[in-house]
Amino acid sequence: MKGVLVIDKPRGPTSHDVVARVRRALKTREVGHAGTLDPMATGVLVVAVGEATKLVPYLTAHDKAYVAELTFGAATDTLDAEGAVTAESPVPADVAAEIARGSGPRLDAALAHERARTRQAPPAYSAIKTDGRPAYERARRGEVVELADRDVVVRSIEVVGSGPLSLHLQVVVGKGYYVRSLARDLAETLGTLGHLTALRRVRSGPFGEGEAAKLDAPDLAERLLGVERAATRALPHVVLAPTAEADARAGRAVALPEGAPAAGVPHAWLSEGGALIAVGRREESGVGRVVRGFRP
Repeated sequence: MKGVLVIDKPRGPTSHDVVARVRRALKTREVGHAGTLDPMATGVLVVAVGEATKLVPYLTAHDKAYVAELTFGAATDTLDAEGAVTAESPVPADVAAEIARGSGPRLDAALAHERARTRQAPPAYSAIKTDGRPAYERARRGEVVELADRDVVVRSIEVVGSGPLSLHLQVVVGKGYYVRSLARDLAETLGTLGHLTALRRVRSGPFGEGEAAKLDAPDLAERLLGVERAATRALPHVVLAPTAEADARAGRAVALPEGAPAAGVPHAWLSEGGALIAVGRREESGVGRVVRGFRP
């Protein structure tokens, strides 16, 4: 059994819990996920099964789109509603008025600042490892966790709704961006505190919520996208001639066809019959090299 499942994760279980349930449902241990969702978050979680687990590094590399609710006036240790309140702060009256309207000079400037962000401090409660341990384990033990800022990419942040002391945002960002950190940072720029109160991922790369299956759906096996289809949705691809296919399967240098991506760009190699042979890269010399091979 191999392929990709697009799961609509409910609020509550961790991404690891989802993987465990898919393992039981499909009766296979070879299951992984692409792009962690926090327990509080819902929405698109891409799950790889069998040979498709080799695609996980490429499935996680894409932009992701979210709908988020941010609430102002209080901070939590986890930066979301699952955590304990660590501090409270009155929201300045003019800022509160702008939040309620969903627009205004201070809010617009703060959002513009976040759209231009290129470095972000991750939450202490995150899966980032320090000294070989996930940061959240250290934070739960009461340790002070200081994580280095990371490079991030912000495609867009738009207000799609508002209420008293809350904003609903549509956010499109690159790999490694934390929407929980956005809640903290936007509030700080506005002169108050804030945290994330709801989060839904509506798209992960080429996979959207419209095709997502419920975790308890009885037909999960039938919902598997073939490994070839998943690879060609996630990566550029080329079709290899039979001699090139033989070279690829033997781990030799491959003569790539016209139209193959530029040097260094990972792409899927298909046989003339449509089978996924490998993910490969073109070298500067022009020949192709296998990065990850797939069984026939």
